[in-house]
Amino acid sequence: MSEVPVHKRVDISLGERSYPILIGSGLLADGSLVDAHVRARSALIVTNETIAPLYLATLERALGSRRVAHVILPDGEQHKTLQTLSRIFDALIEARMNRDSAVLALGGGVVGDMAGFAAACYQRGIDYVQVPTTLLAQVDSSVGGKTGVNHPRGKNMIGAFHQPRCVIADISTLRTLSEREYRAGLAEVVKYGLIYDADFLAWLEREADALAKRDESAISYAVQRSCEIKALVVAADERESGLRAILNLGHTFGHAIETATGYDAWLHGEAVAAGMCIAADLSARLGWISAQDRERAVDLLARLALPTQAPKIGAARARALMGMDKKVLDGRIRLVLLRALGKADVVGDYPPEVLDATLADHFE
Repeated sequence: MSEVPVHKRVDISLGERSYPILIGSGLLADGSLVDAHVRARSALIVTNETIAPLYLATLERALGSRRVAHVILPDGEQHKTLQTLSRIFDALIEARMNRDSAVLALGGGVVGDMAGFAAACYQRGIDYVQVPTTLLAQVDSSVGGKTGVNHPRGKNMIGAFHQPRCVIADISTLRTLSEREYRAGLAEVVKYGLIYDADFLAWLEREADALAKRDESAISYAVQRSCEIKALVVAADERESGLRAILNLGHTFGHAIETATGYDAWLHGEAVAAGMCIAADLSARLGWISAQDRERAVDLLARLALPTQAPKIGAARARALMGMDKKVLDGRIRLVLLRALGKADVVGDYPPEVLDATLADHFE
């Protein structure tokens, strides 16, 4: 008799939209686990050219007797567009999927965001399940119900909130993740320590070498704690009207980097890492954290082989792109900054000249 994979469970508490995050090794092949959390009898698996040869057949077997179709998309953030999204709708219609069907997102954040958005729109909303295969997706993009696509003038400008029925985070899939993609995911893990949990940040500093070596025990805890923190924040503010915005530490600067470089030169986690360094620097310039705390943040990201310097896209261009951020209110760029290590806030009342000086130092 085969051994049943052991998994940990983190629950997202959103009333009737509540769902579990299941974390463990070997979960993708566990037909009984998939069967318990995928209610639909018909399913479309959305994946990409990189992931399909690795895990598509395993997930299809785990779905058992269900009617299953799939669509394989090109890989890369540059393909997160309305044009690519239309291929998912074409596949759903061609497979004659109805409202009692489900979409399964098998891949990283790009696949998850597009598959979730397609599920939100198709026949005005059908179920979907996140099956993230990258570290960044397991700790961040698969959790919380944000779905969407990019526009040439701004990242994630077109989308919807649509919560999944379940997240199945099989950490064994991280073994096939490239070193660069894995490191990019660690940026989002560091983010949780910076914004919410100073003890977790200290743990990351102690375990940085183990994480860099992909120690499975360290990865498992990092994914679990990241999901626990995101679950608490999302449950308190599902649609980002307040607290949830702290999850965007470094993202306003990072999205400007991604947009300016065409969504293909920098990975999302890499841009967020550089963005968090800028946010930490601005926080220190405002006197909210010490220079020593700023260096702790930068040093940890550097130890994890993540970028700590932004590309020289120009301060004026960076500011213009930041003006498209979804946190902008009344023309004011609101930023997620650090009040302390482990405590973040969304602020719009900073002196504009301090932001200008920071942008000049980092982007010129």
